[in-house]
Amino acid sequence: MTSLNDLLTLSLEDHTEEIIAEYIWIGGSGTDLRSKARTLPKPVSDPKLLPKWNYDGSSTGQAPGADSEVILYPQAIFRDPFRRGNNILVICDAYTPAGVPIPTNKRAAAAEIFATKEVAEEETWYGLEQEYTLLQKDVKWPLGWPVGGYPGPQGPYYCGTGADKAWGRDIVNAHYKACLYAGIQISGINGEVMPGQWEFQVGPSKGIAAADQLWAARYILERITEIAGVVLSLDPKPIEGDWNGAGCHTNYSTKSMRQEGGFEVIKKAIEKLGLRHKEHIASYGEGNERRLTGRHETADMNTFSWGVANRGASVRVGRDTEKDGKGYFEDRRPSSNMDPYVVCGMIAYTTLLWKPEATK
Repeated sequence: MTSLNDLLTLSLEDHTEEIIAEYIWIGGSGTDLRSKARTLPKPVSDPKLLPKWNYDGSSTGQAPGADSEVILYPQAIFRDPFRRGNNILVICDAYTPAGVPIPTNKRAAAAEIFATKEVAEEETWYGLEQEYTLLQKDVKWPLGWPVGGYPGPQGPYYCGTGADKAWGRDIVNAHYKACLYAGIQISGINGEVMPGQWEFQVGPSKGIAAADQLWAARYILERITEIAGVVLSLDPKPIEGDWNGAGCHTNYSTKSMRQEGGFEVIKKAIEKLGLRHKEHIASYGEGNERRLTGRHETADMNTFSWGVANRGASVRVGRDTEKDGKGYFEDRRPSSNMDPYVVCGMIAYTTLLWKPEATK
């Protein structure tokens, strides 16, 4: 007798050239992900060859009911780890019928920054460290924690092993392999300081592709937790008290930083970040004030600081970068729910395009 799983795993390639494309976009909250699927006549590998599509923006908080049509523009393609075969995931951004980016479309502004001559020539690289928390579905309490109670204090959980330390590893490993299958440049995973919290890293990836890949990785993680019956939280401080929050540390370098003498370029870039600290903090994620307190490996959000190997600073420079005189730096301020289009674009803008004298 045919089972539901038999039908879900049907291979299409032997019977039709048609494929399924899952169009993915960011919803009205700026952090929620939406998607729907369509049939295409044959395999596609270039997003420019994909048709635009539309959706009801009044049902996602992105358009009024009287004029609800929002247009999806395909921007990046990934292999679909759920349907497999020639089927694809498509990262899209959203526009009005007149071709104007809607307010929640942060990709369009980032694309303009990355298209400038100054930024393109510097070949910006990003490494994004996405922390997240797995929650029990019915009680919205961290996975593995006693309902209404707490595990032992932090200490044994970071990169820990064992049934009393690591909760959710199957989800984490399934996500890791699914991202590799999809073509995402996922570079690693680890358990985090708070139990039930994990991290994956995307990169190093170039320019806006890093942000496309992080959104695709988030989508895949949402789908896997859906299958597992677990809730994914990107809240920057899911549990109050003496527990670490969740961030999305953003590692960054330019061609000049990676060349001889790059450490001086890094220091000048960090100085510019400090001058625009308030603007960056305002754009680095909702609820970040609950996380950036100066405790639990964070800097206080009201002050800017940087240091070598200092995980309590706003920006950290690694020992190898200091020793080699070139490399990259880590902006530790972005929260786990940050929009990578905003953060990656803003770091590039501040370090490469912004002129401090223009504000005097």
